[in-house]
Amino acid sequence: MVESAGGGPGDGAAEVLDRPLPEGVRKRVVQIVSDGFGGLTVAELPAQLRQYARFTPNRRVKFAGNAMAAAVEADTLFRQRIGERFREAHPELAGALDTGAPPPAADPLDVAAAAYVLRPTGWVKLVAAAGEEAQRADAERADEESRAELERLREQLAEARGHTKTETERLRAELESAKKEADSMHRKLRAALSDVKRGEAALRKLHAELDTVRAEGHAQVSAAESETRRLKSRLGEAEAALEATRRAAREGRSVEDMRVRLLLDTVLDAAQGLRRELALPPVSVRPAETVDAVEPGRMTPKDIAARALSENDPAILDQLLALPQAHLVVDGYNVTKTGYPQMPLEKQRLRLLGQLSQLAAQTGAEVTCVFDGAELAAPVLLAPPRGVRVLFSKPGVTADELIRQLVRAEPPGRPVIVVSTDREVADGIAKAGARPVASAVLLKRLS
Repeated sequence: MVESAGGGPGDGAAEVLDRPLPEGVRKRVVQIVSDGFGGLTVAELPAQLRQYARFTPNRRVKFAGNAMAAAVEADTLFRQRIGERFREAHPELAGALDTGAPPPAADPLDVAAAAYVLRPTGWVKLVAAAGEEAQRADAERADEESRAELERLREQLAEARGHTKTETERLRAELESAKKEADSMHRKLRAALSDVKRGEAALRKLHAELDTVRAEGHAQVSAAESETRRLKSRLGEAEAALEATRRAAREGRSVEDMRVRLLLDTVLDAAQGLRRELALPPVSVRPAETVDAVEPGRMTPKDIAARALSENDPAILDQLLALPQAHLVVDGYNVTKTGYPQMPLEKQRLRLLGQLSQLAAQTGAEVTCVFDGAELAAPVLLAPPRGVRVLFSKPGVTADELIRQLVRAEPPGRPVIVVSTDREVADGIAKAGARPVASAVLLKRLS
């Protein structure tokens, strides 16, 4: 550490320290600098120390010790300012150093640190002497500690020897006891091993017998389970067959009953209608009824001839629907695509169903409208109008096939009218006993 030239009490500023500053002296110098920090303004501090201006002395020592030591060594003006603050705080020690006679009772490290900061004449000797004194004190202290440690170790060694002797005797006694106990345990162990071998042999025999019993039990359980499954399967088949028989009987009976009842209603209604149409007289003949005259409402052959209508006359549809228990089956898309093909399918359906609902209300006939399900991209959410049954064919089934199924489901003798311009449909339902009507006839009737 080399001091730059500068002024101060005496000529000590020109002296040079030819060895590192002792660590003890350096710590005291850092403490002196930290204590003098508070008496300096920020402008009086070196640039590298200004960031520590607001720190407490202890924090400055902890975080800025190296920086303060370097500043004192390199910055003469800063060292002189710290020296002035030290003189103000410790005037007696500073005065004694200026006279070259430091107090004999003072701590050599404090004297050396003060001399390093104040730089009086002979300060280098004071620092070197303090370092030697500190080393001597450290050596004496280390020697004293070594002697004390050696004495302590000797005492511990003597104590350990006595303890070892006692412990050795105790262990010998325990060893003898352990040997005797081990011999006894060996004898017991040999006897126990013999018992274990006999037990293992008996256990192996029991395991073999248990395995045999388990195998027999598993075989019996498997056979019983197999028989149970077979019986359950046969029982299920019998129950399914019985249920199918009962269902077929119920369905057959209900369908036949319905067909017979419907046919009976048709016959009765037809008889009543025929009686009204032909104006049949009562069974008992009255004298007044033999008189040749024309009664009101009686139809003459001329009137009956006037009833013959063209196939394209919509009035023929009214006559057919006036028959007892008439059932009108409509090929939906065949009618709508004949009458108004330019409209979307949804609007076609709604328009036709609305008109069919009015027709059903007027005639009292049963009306069924069939649409082809293959025309749909998704299921239709539709509330059927009053008096009209709406059906869509299933996937793989056309509307024509569904119409044929509806006609075949009706009992023979019931008037069934099918509206479609499809010649194949008309021919097929005509063979089944239904009456085909062209779509144009229905459209004229609806309009």
